[in-house]
Amino acid sequence: MSAGIPAHNGSEVQHRDQYPTYHGQETYRNIAETPDTTAVPYKLGQAKLVVDPPDLQAWRQRLFDVDDLIILTHEQFETYFPHIDNVYSHRSTQKYKRKPFISHYWDCRMKGRPPGTPKSDDPSKKKRKRSARERDLCDVKIKITEYFPDAGAEAALDRDVAAAIAAGTAAASVVSAGRRFWTIQRVNGNGGNGKGDGVAGPHRHTLERSDEIKKSSVQRLVATRLKEGKKTQGAPQVKASGAAQETARTHSKEADLRLHAACYCPFSQRVWIALEAKGQPYQYIETDAPKEPASTPLLEANPRSRVPAIRQGDWACSESAIILEYLEDIYPDIPLFPSDQRLKANCRLWIHHINTRLVPTFYSLLQPQATSTDPPRPTIDNPTTTTATTTQIISSASTSSLSLLQSHLTALVLAADQQGPYFLGPSLSLVDIHFAPFALRLSRILQHRFPGFLVADATPGTRWRRWLDALEWDPHVKATTSTDEFYSDTVDLLTQTSKECG
Repeated sequence: MSAGIPAHNGSEVQHRDQYPTYHGQETYRNIAETPDTTAVPYKLGQAKLVVDPPDLQAWRQRLFDVDDLIILTHEQFETYFPHIDNVYSHRSTQKYKRKPFISHYWDCRMKGRPPGTPKSDDPSKKKRKRSARERDLCDVKIKITEYFPDAGAEAALDRDVAAAIAAGTAAASVVSAGRRFWTIQRVNGNGGNGKGDGVAGPHRHTLERSDEIKKSSVQRLVATRLKEGKKTQGAPQVKASGAAQETARTHSKEADLRLHAACYCPFSQRVWIALEAKGQPYQYIETDAPKEPASTPLLEANPRSRVPAIRQGDWACSESAIILEYLEDIYPDIPLFPSDQRLKANCRLWIHHINTRLVPTFYSLLQPQATSTDPPRPTIDNPTTTTATTTQIISSASTSSLSLLQSHLTALVLAADQQGPYFLGPSLSLVDIHFAPFALRLSRILQHRFPGFLVADATPGTRWRRWLDALEWDPHVKATTSTDEFYSDTVDLLTQTSKECG
């Protein structure tokens, strides 16, 4: 009997449940072909999957048909067999005590086999919703023989390998190279299954039909990559840019007060501005708020894993409005609230206006909207006049939200000190800090989303313009502001993570 088709009698058979099949992993470490490991069987699970190798379709069809003996280098087998392993189902492995090769027998998956586990009669047990495939739809059986390094002389004794060498094919150089190589041949109907009752002939179906039944290892790998990509696509980890990046780097060293923040989050920027204005030491910790599970330091600062959150010693606090009040109380040297109690109450009233009216309207405008034709709306400083003569292409829902935003901004501007330039006059206050991150995003996000629609009158000297300019050029606001492109690039992330910030 030739070495190419050895008998099963007296040999060691390793059944399918012991067989190391492909696992769909992206990278594996191959066995080094050293003298100490020349007789070590190669494990198919070690394959380094190549997604798009050359001539893939031709190779897949060749390995599907297996019309003649196929001799492959180790690299070819690793590259192309994972693209066709969905066609076949492993049945057994045959080892030899004194032979430098090992054989694996595979049936076409369309042949089917009896279920290994009896069906449960338990009515409460969850059952998979699938229909059983008809058995014996194909009789193809293949044998894959793995020849260890320096097994060329033994392989040449096999009549099929010898015939391939004699035919003058590339098989001669593969066999004589002294390296690990593989042969694949169809053995159904020729006694290769040890019973002699197989039905000869090729597959009784197409390769496309096999692809419908099961995905190959490489296809499963690609699907896994896409699935993982979708999970992270909605919440990419981003870093601050521009002045904000430099400020974050300056405050990266450990300090008693630690700020857990997300650079794209306007609520985080509120606390960041206040810490800069107070001039107190703090540590800035960039946090990927949507990440699951949340980092341990963030959970220690806020079990709800929301940003911003601060931790000082064993004490922690979250919610930007509460944190700002806390910072005002413990660092009174640079006050951000007026000392007059009535004026302080008035500030809290307009902070409430910002948080309960202006901010929700702002977020509603970030949501995707259908489009329709609608005229422009009045500006803040000139509520009775329009600022454009061209028709804007925005949805009716967006038009309503923009109009509502205008009214909320108008009320806020009318309540501000007439001289300014800040809300209370010449100095930055907590009202400005609550509003500043959203004021920055009006021009960087909303006016790009609704081109031609002026949220505010850009005329120099108006109260609205002077307030915006003061916020834009305030050193503490500038120190926490990224480049303009950063805000347009993270607008989707801002929308998707609105519940993780507050």
